[in-house]
Amino acid sequence: MGTISDFISHHYRHFNAAMLKDAAQGYKTHLDKGGKMLVTLAGAMSTAELGLSLAEMIRQDKVHGICCTGANLEEDVFNLVAHDHYKRIPNWRELSAKEEQGLLDQHLNRVTDTCIPEGEAMRRIEKAVLEEWMILEEWMKADQEGRALFPHEFFYSILRDDRLQKYYQIDPKDSWLYAAMQKNLPMFVPGWEDSTLGNMYAGHCIEGHVKNVHTVRTGIEYMIKLADWYTETSKTSSIGFFQIGGGIAGDFPICVVPMPHQDLQRTDVPRWGYFCQISDSTTSYGSYSGAVPNEKITWGKLSLETPKYIVESDATIVAPLMFAWILGW
Repeated sequence: MGTISDFISHHYRHFNAAMLKDAAQGYKTHLDKGGKMLVTLAGAMSTAELGLSLAEMIRQDKVHGICCTGANLEEDVFNLVAHDHYKRIPNWRELSAKEEQGLLDQHLNRVTDTCIPEGEAMRRIEKAVLEEWMILEEWMKADQEGRALFPHEFFYSILRDDRLQKYYQIDPKDSWLYAAMQKNLPMFVPGWEDSTLGNMYAGHCIEGHVKNVHTVRTGIEYMIKLADWYTETSKTSSIGFFQIGGGIAGDFPICVVPMPHQDLQRTDVPRWGYFCQISDSTTSYGSYSGAVPNEKITWGKLSLETPKYIVESDATIVAPLMFAWILGW
């Protein structure tokens, strides 16, 4: 039996199929030349269990940084601790409003064909994370200068000491965040407050359980950290940009190139050395996610020489196939 890569090589010859193969080979070529890669995750990629392939990409040093939504950050851990309680709804398009209410009454929050079990996943995580926030609050009281952690650093701490191990319902090797923690991978989570745990955190601040709202560091601080990482890493390596979906997970980090040029008057910051976006968004008036890559040249994000690819398809199909090609599966 041939490999997945053999299948792609033989059958993916035209249109989006050919673009998938070209983009995957471009990714591999970028790494072979000593380049680094930032991967961005939008949508519900963690709920779609992208960790089955992304975790191995991280372990094999095919990914050097991740920018994701707060939802993708937490949902990978939800899947880790409550996988057996998820419920799949194959006929989700046919659900009535009454049936949707029935799912809510069962504490099942639906994402397309998959329901996340609120009680098993979210509240279990909330308990462990709240313990981290309270510990940090004590640190801050003892430290006049103040101390805070980024959202992903709380998760790294929780996963690193295995306090959730007794709840694991999948092999942690299939969790991309667990793999990222093991590598201490640079992580950037803009707009974290737009997530379930972000909402919970706001609630605990309102109730006074967390006294200092800045116990969790902000998106502006993430941009500063990202700018430092990009500046240092690009001194020795070209950095590529692999974008899954659109939204803030993609737009936030890609701006780390024009920002130092325009706002800091730094002329020595290189453009992104590779660009690929997987998206089913179509080009329309004002659409960022559906914009063709060349539009980014006008914003100072990509150069004329940057290899550019866009695969217009479902990322849950495309990303694992591209990762398989890059990993030689």
